[in-house]
Amino acid sequence: MTDESNLLEDIGVVPLRDMVVFPHGVQPLFVGTPRSIAALEYAMAGDKQVFLVSKRDPDTEQPKENDLFEVGTVSTLLQVLKLPDGTIKVLVEGGSRAVIKTFNDGGEFLVATVELIEAPELAELEREATAGSLMAEFDRYVKVTKQLTQDVLASVGSIDDPGRLIDTIASQLELSLEDKQSILEAVDIQIRREKLFALLDSEIDVQQLEKSIRGRVKTQMEKSQREYYLNEQMKAIQKELSNDETTLDELDELRKRIEEVGMSKDAKLKATSELSKLQLMAPMSAEATVSRSYLDWLLSVPWKKRTRIRKDIREAKERLDADHYGLEEVKERILEFLAVQARVGKVKGPVLCLVGPPGVGKTSLGESIAQATNRKFIRMALGGVRDEAEIRGHRRTYIGSMPGKIVQKIAKGGVRNPLFLLDEVDKIGMDFRGDPASALLEVLDPEQNHAFDDHYLEI
Repeated sequence: MTDESNLLEDIGVVPLRDMVVFPHGVQPLFVGTPRSIAALEYAMAGDKQVFLVSKRDPDTEQPKENDLFEVGTVSTLLQVLKLPDGTIKVLVEGGSRAVIKTFNDGGEFLVATVELIEAPELAELEREATAGSLMAEFDRYVKVTKQLTQDVLASVGSIDDPGRLIDTIASQLELSLEDKQSILEAVDIQIRREKLFALLDSEIDVQQLEKSIRGRVKTQMEKSQREYYLNEQMKAIQKELSNDETTLDELDELRKRIEEVGMSKDAKLKATSELSKLQLMAPMSAEATVSRSYLDWLLSVPWKKRTRIRKDIREAKERLDADHYGLEEVKERILEFLAVQARVGKVKGPVLCLVGPPGVGKTSLGESIAQATNRKFIRMALGGVRDEAEIRGHRRTYIGSMPGKIVQKIAKGGVRNPLFLLDEVDKIGMDFRGDPASALLEVLDPEQNHAFDDHYLEI
């Protein structure tokens, strides 16, 4: 049942755009629409009271009753100033909450009958507890966000009434229109307090998250700037040492080739590490020459380039018959091997071993197989080889070290799937430098030759 003593009849209505005026708050407004100016003039001619209520849609130019929220604030006009452009600047002080009862939008300005809303009083102990908890949370908000001054905090701290304290804090926060309106519409102080607590906690969490993100971004930027600065210094020093930009261009070219050549993960890690060391070395030093030579060999290995294998057994037979007369058993065994390989795909089968006196066609059979399968033919003569390093390569600690002949031949061949012929295996020698035949065991064993480790490349 409506208490008629709380009714205010025929009060002028000023719709607000994207803002809420809370009770007890002093707020400047800029009014430009003719109907709102007329409502202000009507109020100035009377008791200087006006009803301020927010529009649901800020873009509505001529709001009707349904375009406005039901709850607003009965406010007092403190100061009215007409500006040269025709708008009016007005200073208002919020009074009481009020809800629209009747509404008239047919006149020169909007008029409504509103009912004042009074919040129930709290017990003294509850008032103190509510005010204390609110101030503690607001103090935490101010410290985290740093958006308000200590003067504002001190001014808010002097308020004892919980309801007024909630409204004052809400007016200081950067909240959405819906959030501020929900606090204005909350008559019960406890409900209003819970809404404000939730909003404060949410704002604090957002600010802490933004602070954390800004901190990470700042740290990353500082790290990037530091790395850029050091790299530029290093380039300048290297330029002075080499007296031209050739070294820098060479390093950039090596870096580009490492990215594009398609190395394995371990090889790329090794190459990147070696390039980083090379950047720190004097360009003309012996160490730089060793590192540069190592990278050149590592990049010369055909990591991903391969030929397309031809699997036509009939064509392979025609090629073998055309190149070699007789040798039927040998050619049949070769064709069996090729047929199984074509059928199964990757085969860890036995390595073909061609045995016979000089001049019977062992080497030429290898060439024919390579042509028939469209593989690159690589021949490595082992006659007279006495040093194990010819197979495995020399370690980089030795002066003039190089990869083994196997890696050298593959690099020269330019593909990763050649037909590799080890010729004159029976003529391998042995001396104090090691036994090359023992080193060949790993090369010829199909179970472990995929993990062959060259001493020079170390991969």
